Amino acid sequence: MPQTYPRPLPQKTIGVLGGMSNQATGEYYRLLNERLNASLGGWDNGEIVMVSVNFGNIEHFVRNDLWDEAKAYLTEKIERLERAGSDVIACVSNTMHRVVEPIMADRATPFIHIADPTGEAIKRAGLTRAGLLGTLSVMRSAELKQRYKERFGVEIVAPSAADMTIVDRIIFDELVRRDLRPESKREYLRAVDEMRRAGAQGVILGCTEIFLLIDQSDLPELPVFDTTALHVDAIATFALGAK
Repeated sequence: MPQTYPRPLPQKTIGVLGGMSNQATGEYYRLLNERLNASLGGWDNGEIVMVSVNFGNIEHFVRNDLWDEAKAYLTEKIERLERAGSDVIACVSNTMHRVVEPIMADRATPFIHIADPTGEAIKRAGLTRAGLLGTLSVMRSAELKQRYKERFGVEIVAPSAADMTIVDRIIFDELVRRDLRPESKREYLRAVDEMRRAGAQGVILGCTEIFLLIDQSDLPELPVFDTTALHVDAIATFALGAK
């Protein structure tokens, strides 16, 4: 028998800091509503507030290491989400957690860090070493490596310097435009294989567009941890909790 709810259905409002890129943001909106509908049933889905930034600004900040400027830019966007009544805030970009996490540390609104559901999934799988694909900032991040190690006992295996450059270029020049090329897929799978040879027991898709290019079906013998899917599930689980 279909579940009945009071109308309007009391829900937590999900605040999404998006636009980084529009491809990832669109996928978050779709996946969150699919996940919530699967739990709620019927015609119900999520109540979502979104502030979508100009990715051209983000690309400029990241490529030029202008992290203070990025923090100021995103602080104002987060304030918009809070004024709109967000009960939880999530950022759709692994890269921009570098500035969003410290912004949220001083705020009362709950924040779900994208690395945490990923680290929990790796730990549940019993793995201790994971390869990491992402932007240069993510793959080089000492803070991110420390978070995975200290919170979840996971050592990060990064690609070679040459492969980092290739992985980053494909993200910025192709994936954020949903330009999915077979030759780029081969490059990613080759980079993953190199990390596996270096001791990685699984691989983190540490950019929220990477799952558009490769997924678990491409690596049947190596566990794949998709930060987008794991983040979405954690956000939905929070939203489904008691109001």
